[in-house]
Amino acid sequence: MISVTDLRTGTKVEMDGGLWEVIEYQHQKIGRGGAKMVAKFRNLETGSIVERSFNATEKLQDIFIEYREMSFLYADGDQYTFMDLETYEQPTLTREQIGDGARFLKENTEVTVDYYQNRPLKVTLPNVVELKIVQTDPGVRGDTVSGGSKPATLESGATVNVPLFIDEGEVIRVDTRTGEYLGRA
Repeated sequence: MISVTDLRTGTKVEMDGGLWEVIEYQHQKIGRGGAKMVAKFRNLETGSIVERSFNATEKLQDIFIEYREMSFLYADGDQYTFMDLETYEQPTLTREQIGDGARFLKENTEVTVDYYQNRPLKVTLPNVVELKIVQTDPGVRGDTVSGGSKPATLESGATVNVPLFIDEGEVIRVDTRTGEYLGRA
């Protein structure tokens, strides 16, 4: 059991029959009353978000999450196959389990998979990946001063906005959390 005053961003707990991760938290001290804790949680299985208030004396059931390092092997439709780097097992996860980051996966990308009771919950990609541009419009000479951008399709199938001076075949760095162009590799 964990006291609600010990909740921090990223803490995972079991509550209301589901598995939840703390997104935000705030301690509130009310004049003559007791302290109160307000926290925003994300459901690890459905992705829904809920905000709850607790008295400072309440407790929640904390859970043990196992983190496994895996390497992405290949995708077959909405099924993504990984290889555990320790046991060499090859679990297959769905696009829903991976989330929006699936568009930045390329072969041999190392990820962290969160497991609870031998069940995969969440896939965490590296914050920055290097991907090759396979299609983009050519930049127009003289447009570099305007600071504009153009869409570029990457080898993983994702589309990101890049500066006008970037051409096909170049390798760029992309932030997997926001999908933004960070620079050339």
